[in-house]
This record gives sequence, structure tokens and C-alpha cells, in this order.
Amino acid sequence: MEHDEKILWVLNEGTKYFRNRAADVSRFNEAEIARARGFHSSIPGYEPTPLRSLPRLAAELGVGGIYVKDESYRFGLNAFKVLGASYAIAGYLAGMLGMDISELPYDVLAGDEIRNRLGEVTFAATTDGNHGRAVAWTARMLRQNSVVYMPKGSSESRRAAIAAEGARVSVRDVNYDESVRMTAAEANEKGWVVVQDTAWPGYEDIPLRIMQGYGSMAVEALEQLRLAGHERPTHVFAQAGVGSFAGAAQGFFRAVFGEECPKVVVVEANKADCYYRSARAGDGRPRSVTGDLDTLMAGLACGEPNTIAFGILRDNASAFVSCPDYVAARGMRILGNPLGGDPFIRSGESGAVTAGLLSFMARLDCLSDMKNALKLGKDSVVLLFSTEGDTDPARYRGVVWDGEFPTYDQMREGK
Repeated sequence: MEHDEKILWVLNEGTKYFRNRAADVSRFNEAEIARARGFHSSIPGYEPTPLRSLPRLAAELGVGGIYVKDESYRFGLNAFKVLGASYAIAGYLAGMLGMDISELPYDVLAGDEIRNRLGEVTFAATTDGNHGRAVAWTARMLRQNSVVYMPKGSSESRRAAIAAEGARVSVRDVNYDESVRMTAAEANEKGWVVVQDTAWPGYEDIPLRIMQGYGSMAVEALEQLRLAGHERPTHVFAQAGVGSFAGAAQGFFRAVFGEECPKVVVVEANKADCYYRSARAGDGRPRSVTGDLDTLMAGLACGEPNTIAFGILRDNASAFVSCPDYVAARGMRILGNPLGGDPFIRSGESGAVTAGLLSFMARLDCLSDMKNALKLGKDSVVLLFSTEGDTDPARYRGVVWDGEFPTYDQMREGK
């Protein structure tokens, strides 16, 4: 098997950065996330997405509990990204008005008076699909405009879903990171507002709000876990592209629990594993991945880390894992074909990779060192986030129905 088709991992605990450089997580404390959730709860159709308990799978994999936050139910958009886009766009418009977002629930912000005061604003984004649809949906709901660009290789069904929300959308012949730079340059020329879920020096206010918006998902999950009898998860597996969601989850749990925060495992696609490579280098500086970033996990096909998320994850995450595509495919099949009594979860490729990794950790001898290092066992309460449903239906069926990216060899060879 090729080197890049193995599951690779690096433990972060014990490094000189772990819990020593103290990246600021105060912006993800309960009060800050409550502000974001307050806005989300004012949007028509808001309700917490389900937290699915999988007791049979937990028993099969030798852990105390597995809970999956199912984001396929979020505002009818089949993915979590709207939490970030809506809060960031609302926050930007509040700033234009010189008001605090707490004064502008959805019905006020979308009303005639505010629309007349604001005039027309155009929001621009680069996306593999879910983020762009969230930006377009929010802009439409708030009676504004959107322009969305997609990297080469993007799904036609995802492009069509964005266009259906009223955005002007097109696919560029470059990768995600190059498209982000092109979008930012065009927006600067045309007076558009960039709404990107990554950050770079000089562009951090909107990405921070996006990350805080993702915090609504984490606080919902914690409340639901407590209703199920668990004070907190022991382990959180969080997938990362640019790292905005993983950084938000890590920031929230660190802010709430301090030194007692759950172990956070950052999971990436091996064709875009900038966090894994950064952690492996060990010098505390971010690394980037270039090229086509051609992976099944389209939502994770990002080669440059978010500058805000990078510091939080470098200083707090317990491990970084680089996963080939077959890991995500296995997760999709596991969640879509549950053991008797466990609920069905329709999880897309970027949403299911953490479930796939957890199953491999329980089955492959070559991953036993990682499992032991993370103290993953019968008393562990594991929280996963299925961040998207079948946002690319043809690809979902190809994996779940037709067996694309099989795992027979990996299971047999223990690699």
C-alpha cells in the first residue's frame, strides 16, 4: 500500500506547545457563543439538530458511548455551514448600522426599515458547496446579493443548489486556496464583502464570527449530552479543512472545561492535511498543501490553515490524523447501515470521516498505539459531528450503494 494511503497520526500531548502557549479561547466562551445562538434562534425554522446515540456501535467498537450530531437537519440545508455564514453576515450588517447584533434579531434585520438603511450589499465566497450555499441562503433571506465561486472538480449538484438560492455562481479552474485569493481580489475591486470561513493576516473579523457561529452546534451538543446523563464528552473527533469548525469546537470546550476539556482529535483528508503536516513538523508554524487537493472529502479539500484556528488547535488538540478517502467511505457506510436498534444517519463524505476513523481505531492493530495514547476505551464518551448529509447525492450513492472506495484490503492487511 502506498504511503499516502495509510492512516497517519501524530500525538500532540506532551509537545512544548500543548497547553503552554495558551492561544486565546475567550472568544469562544459560553457568553460569546450564547450571542451567536441567540441570533440563530431568531431565524425561522431554528431548532437544535438531533444528537444521535449509537449504543450498539459503541459496544461493537469497545467504547462507552458514541453520539453523533446530525447536521443534515440544519435549516433544511443539509449541512452545518449556515451557522457560520448567517452569524458573520448578520454581524457585518450590524456593524454597518452601528448596532450590536443582540439588537438585530432576524425579523428586524430582514425588515423593510433596515433594508432601506443598508441598501444593496453583495457578499462573495469561495466554496466546495456547503459554505457557498449557506452564504447564498443567508443573503437571500436578508434580501441582499451573493456571488459564489467554486474550485475545479466541484460537484454539479452542489453548484445547482447554490444557484437555486439566488447566487451568481461559477466554477474556476483552480484549487480552493487559489480561488479564495482570486475572490478576495475581485471583491476588493468591486466593493463586495468577502465571507470566507478561513482567516489570514488582516482578514479575521468575519472568520471569527463564522467560527463563533459554529459554536452553536457545540453548545447544543453539550446540552443534549447532559440530558443523556453525561456531564461532558471524554473525546471529540472534529474534521478539518481550513480548521474553522475544529478550532471552534476546541475553543468552546477549552473555554468551558479548562484543563478538564475533552481530548480533541483533528481529522483531515490526506490530500489536504495541512494540520497533520504542521504538527508533524513540530516547530509551531503552519504548513500548507498545494496541488489539486483531489479527495473524496470535498469539504475538507483546503490546503492552508485558518490563522485563528491554527493557534487554538496547535496549543490544545490532542492528536492530528491524516485519512485516505476510504476512511470517509467506511464512515458513510457505517452510519448509513446501522447495527440493529441504532438510528440511521445519512452522512456525506466530509461528515462521516470521523466515524470511519473511530471504527478503524477499534479494528486495526496498527492504530492501537493511537487508541492507547488517547485513552480511548470502555469508559469513553465520544462525540462526533456529521457536518453534512448527502449534499452530493450521486457521490453518496456511489459510495453507499455501489461500494466506491472499498476497505477490504485495509481490514485484511491491518494497514
